Amino acid sequence: MASGVKVTDEVIAVFNDMKVRKAQANEDEKRKRKKAILFCLSKDLKNIVLDEGKEILLGDVGTTIQDPFGHFVKMLPPDDCRYALYDATYETKETKKEDLVFIFWAPDSAPLKSKMIYASSKDAIKRKFEGIKHEWQVNGLEDLKDQQTLAEKLGGSSVTSVEGRPLKA
Repeated sequence: MASGVKVTDEVIAVFNDMKVRKAQANEDEKRKRKKAILFCLSKDLKNIVLDEGKEILLGDVGTTIQDPFGHFVKMLPPDDCRYALYDATYETKETKKEDLVFIFWAPDSAPLKSKMIYASSKDAIKRKFEGIKHEWQVNGLEDLKDQQTLAEKLGGSSVTSVEGRPLKA
């Protein structure tokens, strides 16, 4: 069921920037790249927009933010829905990878109307986010508790580390 909600050009531009990894990017450009970002519905419920100030830049990782996934989880509102993109860096037994994860955050404590509008608008944003390999619907913080949970979404038992941190065996 489509809700008629539109995805703004700004949201699409952010997705495209996160999706395309520029090999020749200089250090300054790399630091400004987004590691994670939240999207929300506009106040009039007609557009999916950037959730102001709810982002993590690559330049912050290792300086002001030591645990990017933990910081990302804390950015999620406890009682409302959001869409999010998280640029996960992980290693498997064979190789090092980076993948975008699309997350639909719909906590049990969110109002029913909010959950319904976000759920019915999810296809609109997913259609604009071509090439997403991992999608995750999350209904509470217990679903996001640690790097291990993220690793399971990314590749299960073949994942050996997430965000440079080895997983506990």
